Amino acid sequence: MKFTAEQIAGILGGEVVGNPQVEVYKLAKIEEGTEGSLSFLANPKYQNYIYTTQASITIVNQTFEPEQPITTTLIKVEDAYKSFSKLLEYYNQVKLMKSGIEQPSVISENVTYGEHLYLGSFSYIGKNVTIGNNVKIYPNSFIGDNVTIGDNCVLFAGVRIYSESEIGNNCTIHSGVIIGSDGFGFAPSEDGTYSKIPQIGNVILEDNVEVGACTTIDRATLGSTIIRKGVKLDNQIQIAHNVEIGENTVIASQSGIAGSTKIGKNCMIGGQVGIVGHITIGNNVRIQAQSGIGKSIADGETIQGSPAFNYGDWNKSYVHFRNLPKIVADLNELKKKQ
Repeated sequence: MKFTAEQIAGILGGEVVGNPQVEVYKLAKIEEGTEGSLSFLANPKYQNYIYTTQASITIVNQTFEPEQPITTTLIKVEDAYKSFSKLLEYYNQVKLMKSGIEQPSVISENVTYGEHLYLGSFSYIGKNVTIGNNVKIYPNSFIGDNVTIGDNCVLFAGVRIYSESEIGNNCTIHSGVIIGSDGFGFAPSEDGTYSKIPQIGNVILEDNVEVGACTTIDRATLGSTIIRKGVKLDNQIQIAHNVEIGENTVIASQSGIAGSTKIGKNCMIGGQVGIVGHITIGNNVRIQAQSGIGKSIADGETIQGSPAFNYGDWNKSYVHFRNLPKIVADLNELKKKQ
């Protein structure tokens, strides 16, 4: 897929300085630019590379004026960083612009789908599924019975969505994600064995949710596991049954949330955080990486540690943790003097 400087300037509303017909077909950092690549210059720290880059086109701020000869064609815009981000988004949309139903694939009874569906080969759509407009389902995906998928969703290869799940509009679900698998519910018996408790609820993803690769979201025992609108989940996260995550909360990879815990809005949760079940985490909470959360947290708290406590107190305590051998030695010395 090739674009000329003139075409790119048209997309960005920019001005071409150089050859308007020069073509690019790939993206590159300015210091790694080669012929046929498009780059950008936004940070003044990298300005020296504009004179040595081999990139065919470079997006720059309108205020930039070269002080030495350059070989790259410039596209001048108001904000080079924002314009490059816009171009990346446009490029991604074009790259994902697929439609049609590939074979072999299976569409079961009573399935309805909107315009411009893309269904990749070796995919399976169960009974009574409803799919909106502009949905992309990549190869080797499974959609169980009675699932609802809204408009403009992308399900990358190998996604598994179990029966009864509800997916909102504008959701992105990456490869290997499992939505709606059974919650971890077992009842102990007198003989030491465990009996499985049927998990008959579902999972609801509201609008504008993104779920990273290999993340698992379990169905509720009763009712729903709910991921509210705007939530962003990283790769390899475990969300247990009946968990609720509030709007615009973000969670980094390898975190695990046990059953029936409620997380508020606009929270930021670092990687490898473990959260016990049946607690409430308030709005605007910040949890540092590798923390262990064993009790409810009030709105606006920032915490760290395992077990976790106030972030400021943790930092003060850590100074003492590091000095513990010296503190013990000083105490022993004091004992000798008594």
